[in-house]
Amino acid sequence: MIKGTNKDAADFVDNAGKISVYVPVLNEEDKIRDALQSVQWADEIVVIDTGCTDRTIDIARQYDCRIERLNFKGFGHLRNASVSLCKYDWILSIDADERVTPELQREILNRLRDNDALDAYFIPRRNFFMDRWIKYCGWYPDYCQPKLFRKGALTYHEDMVHEGFDIHGKVGHLKNDVLHYSFRDLSQVIAKMDRYSTLGMQKMAQQEKQASMASALLHGVGAFLRIYVLKRGFLDGWPGFVIALGNFEGTFYRYAKRTLHQREQKEDAID
Repeated sequence: MIKGTNKDAADFVDNAGKISVYVPVLNEEDKIRDALQSVQWADEIVVIDTGCTDRTIDIARQYDCRIERLNFKGFGHLRNASVSLCKYDWILSIDADERVTPELQREILNRLRDNDALDAYFIPRRNFFMDRWIKYCGWYPDYCQPKLFRKGALTYHEDMVHEGFDIHGKVGHLKNDVLHYSFRDLSQVIAKMDRYSTLGMQKMAQQEKQASMASALLHGVGAFLRIYVLKRGFLDGWPGFVIALGNFEGTFYRYAKRTLHQREQKEDAID
């Protein structure tokens, strides 16, 4: 076995306590500027271009960041590949529609200096929709996945969407929120619903899950009731209703698309 060189040891010392931020983007020209401004304190910012055709990358070049291009093969693959492109020991994952507050910045930097720091941290997300902080609908604190972690401590599952993850080490929770501005308007809600329902259908196909139009309706109604009633989305007013309705549509179309996909597969098999 070849032992590490003195340069390897020096690099380890130099990288200790430093942080890389990666930001995956696809046509985020209206959001990327604020996201990058909120993480200018990081030691490295890596913008992951997944095929932008608008001004997103032109805007990103105005900031101190590195731009990498990756073909989209699902969110799990994208995140694993993005982490591999980061060079420092700590990783912070944010999306173009997220903002790191000064309070969260200070908390993160304090953790990096802490000799007893854990290996991965969940960060609460404060989601905004229709100019309102959504406190219910399951949207707060919204610990979707660890966003701050040591390199090598988190591996994403290779899922198309809603990717799972494995944590290798000890995990904790930070106190301060990252701000999340999901949608500019209802058109973005509809566009995301369409895209994610297609990715969800592809995930179902990979897992060989079966569907029917009846199951599409039942799962859609179940998604609406879970958000609006069980997670008390009705307390968020009209935004809560729109979110619940969007979950109905996204779930319904995911199963409906899978149903049509099954029919196409059978027809191809007959041909």
